[in-house]
Amino acid sequence: MNSEQDSPAGLLLSDRIRLALSDEITTGALAPGAQLDEQQLGDRFGASRTPVREALRQLATTGLVEMRPRRGAVVASMPAERVFEMFELSAEIEALCVRLAAWRMTPVERSTLRRIHDESEAVVARGDIDEYDRLNWRFHDAIYVGTHNSFMVKQAQSLRERMAAFRRAQLRQGGRPERSRHEHGELVEAVMQGDGDHAAKLMRAHMFNASGALEDFVQRIGSDPR
Repeated sequence: MNSEQDSPAGLLLSDRIRLALSDEITTGALAPGAQLDEQQLGDRFGASRTPVREALRQLATTGLVEMRPRRGAVVASMPAERVFEMFELSAEIEALCVRLAAWRMTPVERSTLRRIHDESEAVVARGDIDEYDRLNWRFHDAIYVGTHNSFMVKQAQSLRERMAAFRRAQLRQGGRPERSRHEHGELVEAVMQGDGDHAAKLMRAHMFNASGALEDFVQRIGSDPR
């Protein structure tokens, strides 16, 4: 069995397990109420219980997994309204971040944001969802850092981590990566022009478009047969 260590892709084993399980939950392969047995997961991923437990702990933090007395870890149910409430809050925080970033980013930071956006063109063209998801993280992180407000950066990153599985899931909806990249392009132009108010409006629309792409997913996770 492998211990917690880096994978060839640069991810910790616990992160690979977490991503695999989150994808199965958000695609419906693992239904609400499904048991997540540590031993079975360890055998499946060739891992000891340590990285499996860490993956389950992280999934519990995001709300995808629930730890129940005498049952251990099970796939959680989540009302659709809770998911959309999270996106609503995230939309406002992201809008605030991009408004400040448009006003405060240095020329080097603006160039970095554009470069990340440019890198995503080939990724979207070849349909690499995993790589686009990573670039999407870098894009939004660049905006957070551009606020030059360390407290805001931590709060925005914390909420994004909690919503990571949901934001990743919406990228699997047909045509969403292409639309997401187009929306990023509009954001880049607003930031380059220093137009914080317009950038904030674009970011709200971007986030609500992402939440709309999750409609099928939230219908799947809204019931738990227990």
